[in-house]
Amino acid sequence: MIAAPGVAATGSRLSVLQPVVHGGSIGRKRSEISASLSSPVRGGDAVDWVEATSSFFEQDSRPIMLFDGVCNLCNGGVKFVRDNDRQRRIRFEALQSDAGKNLLRRSGRAPDDISSVVLVEQNKSYIKSEAVLKIMEYIDLPFPQLAFFLQFVPLFIRDFVYENIADNRYAVFGRSESCEI
Repeated sequence: MIAAPGVAATGSRLSVLQPVVHGGSIGRKRSEISASLSSPVRGGDAVDWVEATSSFFEQDSRPIMLFDGVCNLCNGGVKFVRDNDRQRRIRFEALQSDAGKNLLRRSGRAPDDISSVVLVEQNKSYIKSEAVLKIMEYIDLPFPQLAFFLQFVPLFIRDFVYENIADNRYAVFGRSESCEI
């Protein structure tokens, strides 16, 4: 469901991939774990999710905004971004979709983690308040300027506010039965 004008993205090869196996990662250094997560597919025991999802960026290098497809606040956020992105710099994908789950894996997150908006660029991913600020940089004025000033608010404060809103989004804004976008 990646929204690109006139382009239907197919991720059929992504649906057959196996999840990342972290076998024996206890006691290993962070660099060793990171290396094992990004290693190429070997006998089905590890998947390089960056490589596995590279087809999303082969013909269209625009970043992809991952959002909770059943959250009314998130759907409103997508509509807001679409309305303020006249040059169509951002694509959208529900976190619950197969493509969304694989892009979450690419971002180093669990495929069932719908706790945060995620912005996936070709070479980097952003979560929580950093994703929101990065999205603001892509949309029309005055949001890039606002993002510039908000970056000076310490990350732990921005993420604290973000997490409190995210944790209560269904209670305050409700949820729908299916993705509206």
